[in-house]
Amino acid sequence: MNSILDQLNEVQRKAVTHNQGPVMIIAGAGSGKTRVLTYRMAWLLAQGVEPYNILALTFTNKAAKEMRNRIEALSGSAARGLWMGTFHSVFAKILRMEAERINYPKNFTIYDTDDAKSLIRSILKEMNLDDKTYKPNQVLSRISSAKNRLISWQQYSADAELVMEDGESGRPHMAKIYQMYQTRAFRSGAMDFDDLLFNTNVLFRDHPDILNRYQHKFHYVLVDEYQDTNLSQYLIARKLAAVNRNICVVGDDAQSIYAFRGADIQNILNFEKDYPDAEIFRLEQNYRSTSNIVELANSVIKHNKGQLKKNVWTANEAGEPIPLIKAESDNEEGRLVVQSIFEEKLKSSCMNKDFAILYRTNAQSRPLEEALRRLNLKYRIVGGLSFYERKEVKDLMAYLRLAVNPLDEEALKRVINYPKRGIGDTTLAKMAVVANENGVALWEVVANIRHVLQGRAAGEIESFANLIKSFGIIASGQSALEVVDHVAKASGIVRDLTADRSPEGISRYENIQSLISGVQQFVADPENEEKTLASWLQNVALLTDEDRNKEIDDVITLMTIHSSKGLEFKNVYVVGLEDGLFPSMMMGGSREDLEEERRLFYVAITRAEKKLTLSYAVSRFRYGSLSMMEPSRFLTEIDPKYLSIAKKFEIEAQPAFRFSDQFGSKGKKPSATTGPQVVAHTPSDNFKASDVSALKPGQRVEHQKFGFGTVETMDVAGPDRKAKINFDKNGEKTLILSFAKLMILE
Repeated sequence: MNSILDQLNEVQRKAVTHNQGPVMIIAGAGSGKTRVLTYRMAWLLAQGVEPYNILALTFTNKAAKEMRNRIEALSGSAARGLWMGTFHSVFAKILRMEAERINYPKNFTIYDTDDAKSLIRSILKEMNLDDKTYKPNQVLSRISSAKNRLISWQQYSADAELVMEDGESGRPHMAKIYQMYQTRAFRSGAMDFDDLLFNTNVLFRDHPDILNRYQHKFHYVLVDEYQDTNLSQYLIARKLAAVNRNICVVGDDAQSIYAFRGADIQNILNFEKDYPDAEIFRLEQNYRSTSNIVELANSVIKHNKGQLKKNVWTANEAGEPIPLIKAESDNEEGRLVVQSIFEEKLKSSCMNKDFAILYRTNAQSRPLEEALRRLNLKYRIVGGLSFYERKEVKDLMAYLRLAVNPLDEEALKRVINYPKRGIGDTTLAKMAVVANENGVALWEVVANIRHVLQGRAAGEIESFANLIKSFGIIASGQSALEVVDHVAKASGIVRDLTADRSPEGISRYENIQSLISGVQQFVADPENEEKTLASWLQNVALLTDEDRNKEIDDVITLMTIHSSKGLEFKNVYVVGLEDGLFPSMMMGGSREDLEEERRLFYVAITRAEKKLTLSYAVSRFRYGSLSMMEPSRFLTEIDPKYLSIAKKFEIEAQPAFRFSDQFGSKGKKPSATTGPQVVAHTPSDNFKASDVSALKPGQRVEHQKFGFGTVETMDVAGPDRKAKINFDKNGEKTLILSFAKLMILE
């Protein structure tokens, strides 16, 4: 084992071998975080710790599999006994074993986002609520946020502040929807992703004997990407480590970018408060990127106040200065970026897969896609329709879910009339009413249809129920592969798809065959101890977005910056660096929001290994009209010595882009009318946009970007009210009040 430690630097070795008591490893971008986690577990095994006494929690299956493979290479087959996986997969496993203690079936279904939104749409219809007001995405997000804060539907309904917020937002029935959503999911024997963590907390809270068992089972708890944990995950890890106190967390506060889905950066910032005796190790050497990229990233992130102290550095070569492209429009930005990729491929003999284009929102991909197609460059958009979201795949999956758990209402509604059996929406609605009136699952009505309906429809429903029952019998005694192959044929799906000889029909049939091939691989994999259909369904349900996009063709990757976290590419283009887009206009209400956006920019920068290119457009089509854009305030935070402006961009993007125009010559004050010459302003801690309907000349205001100023004149003619404001540090600006976020000071 000592020879293995020789492969680590001094700080990495200390972090690996210090294995008693709480430990926090602050891991800068590209600093070998995965290697340290891997070697730490291998070291524990070498010290005689049993693999089943080690719990390692990650955020993606890919990360868990990579670490397991590396540990196996170091420690042999002992690695297979580790309790390692994503939070959701590990606690789904525990919940399966303990399900009856919280009144769930062992083979509970795991609802994906589509299932959850489908259930919400059904509830809205039953409650006669407008889905334009109660948008399923927003309703689900609200419910998810509550669960991540461990607020049950009962607590939500009793919380006057939450109920008042819903009323003010025009959605006063949210509490009732949350109640019905949870009741219906429970009746269907189903949990969504948030329930897996919520119910683990409930299990440990209500059953101290179970918590005690796992506390003594897991002598060591390791948590990857600790900065991304929410309250629910934080409490689970803290409870499990409470007895032995051997908790090791690894993360980088500078890469905390998931507040929108409940992540709480305070978990990592407050680790030393939670564990005053914790040992802290800082991994500061970046092995991934050139010196210019590392230093540029440092020059940006240093503007954040809320962060842990560290000094990321690299011994790598300086590399090229970072080009900054100015384009006159979003279409020209797409053309210039893709032209740059084309030329870099020729110059450096790079492959398509060496390039990634990162943007703030998916809507920015259009001009980039058009430019890529014009030059016949192959690309892939991460976050598009994944294999498991295709209709034919979801149809077969619904049958398989029913074979394991016939109570699954969303699966039942999806396929009760596919292939067509003459069971229409009216009949389905009647059965749903009977189920709701009697407080039973829809399946109970289907399985006893003769008590409710007679005639041809009843006969079809009875046949369907018998089919599902037969699938359940087969699923209980045969391997996943045998069951899937049988269900695909017996359900009529294969027959229906083979009847369609169009290219689309053939493609759909091939997708079913691909699914069956995936099951075959699952059954053949020696790491999968259980070969049952239930085990395979859980494996698929817990795939992360990253796991679902496995195509490894030679393609240029287009993705949002959020999707890029944890990845690296030789050449990275960060596009759309304009205020209102990046940082987003939705994230300028507080210092915390702005710092999260800056961390997102930091993540984008640090994905690059050899070459980083930044770009922005002067104008962009947004919401159906042309908008004039200003360069991102983040560009003003970059030390100019790390940037360069390529001559070809000066010529192609008119008017010519000159470095001095944008950042000012040395010793010369930059012009207030060109480029990103806005004096950066960090909003006050108490910044909150005011109601500006009665704004008057002479009032003092604060703008989230331009700072403090005085209202000079108002223009209330036309559809857009405007105000001319003289900002103390940024001069006069005319702002459209429906877009500007202003806090009135007096």
